[in-house]
Amino acid sequence: MKILVIGSGAREDAICKALLKNKDNVVFCAPGNDGMKLSKIKTIAIDENDFEHLAKFAETNDVDFSIVGPEEPLVNGIVDFFKSKNLRIFGPNQEAAQVEGSKTFTKKIMADANISTAQYQEFTNLEDALAFLKQNQTYPIVIKANGLAAGKGVFIVQDYSEAKTVMDDLLDNHKFNTSKVIIEDYLEGEEFSLMAFVDHKRFYPMPLAQDYKKIFDGDLGPNTGGMGAVCPVQNISQEIEQLAVETVLQPFVSELRAQGIKYTGILYAGLILTKEGIKVIEFNARFGDPETEVVLPRLKTDLASIIDHILRHKKIKKIEWKQKGLNLGVFAVSQGYPQRPTVGTLGKVEDFKNCPLEINFASVKKEDHQLFSNGGRLYLMKAHAKNLLDAQTTIYEQLGKMNNNHIFYRKDIGCNSID
Repeated sequence: MKILVIGSGAREDAICKALLKNKDNVVFCAPGNDGMKLSKIKTIAIDENDFEHLAKFAETNDVDFSIVGPEEPLVNGIVDFFKSKNLRIFGPNQEAAQVEGSKTFTKKIMADANISTAQYQEFTNLEDALAFLKQNQTYPIVIKANGLAAGKGVFIVQDYSEAKTVMDDLLDNHKFNTSKVIIEDYLEGEEFSLMAFVDHKRFYPMPLAQDYKKIFDGDLGPNTGGMGAVCPVQNISQEIEQLAVETVLQPFVSELRAQGIKYTGILYAGLILTKEGIKVIEFNARFGDPETEVVLPRLKTDLASIIDHILRHKKIKKIEWKQKGLNLGVFAVSQGYPQRPTVGTLGKVEDFKNCPLEINFASVKKEDHQLFSNGGRLYLMKAHAKNLLDAQTTIYEQLGKMNNNHIFYRKDIGCNSID
């Protein structure tokens, strides 16, 4: 098959490499990144929001189907555009992508489906929001930008002063183009991610993963797009996993269909196991990042075949996953990330080509025989091992051998997993 993957990050790199496990597949990635060029991925210099040129490329090159990695083109309606050109594309249409594009939309779906989540209020007026925060809240609380914010629009604030600063940024300065915020209760517990392939009324869960959003060791500092991930999640039992499928995924997919929303694509549920049970933190309309990088390597069934079946609305008899061992991924990020990432060399291209561990590249640029940082999250290094300690040892030994002049990484990814 010829497949076009749309996006440019480590998630898209992981999707491409999963597809290339089938040697009969030809995989393009638009726009991709310079690190992908070190493998068999064919990068195409077309922006992920340039729907016209992406569709033209798919048509001209007889692409069998396209896969959308990031949320922005989904929310902007790329699936609707491709379908208007009679091109096959995997992802939710613009209406269904509101699952990620509008937190208030998703809260309503959850309420209609009786799915447990944090209590919340929504605000568009700064003064009203500040009055609510001052008079009605105990801390910590959570403030969320209503739209897309590349994983950086969630703030856990400890007092009114901190909350006011965040509110000024969001509703006065309109950071992330925000015009509406959600203020919700802070939930305590064990977080985990549950993704699924969805074909309208049918869905196929993936193994649980756990990502680490905070910038520093010990889950300290601001949220990022994700500093690493582990799969499976050994401190979440199979009973809890099954309960999440039955009480979150099943009713959510059913409610979407009941409301006339035909959801096709990946559904991501960010969950937390609290003292009161499982609650939903968020839903996303695409593969999680960095969860995808540790989940897809466990897939034994051909990924292209799974997606082809879903696009044809054909039932999949079985999806097989590796049952043994553990996958761990650690992101190397730029110094200064997430506020002000710096630019610098990451080392020789040969250092990356000769790395014994698989790397998924994100914001990197190639100049001469060097790779340079070109954004915040740069590359994710991953390992498969019998247990967490072996995986950590393998990754951190290898990361220590890389050029560390302009990068840093958390040294405790997987820390709360149980061997």
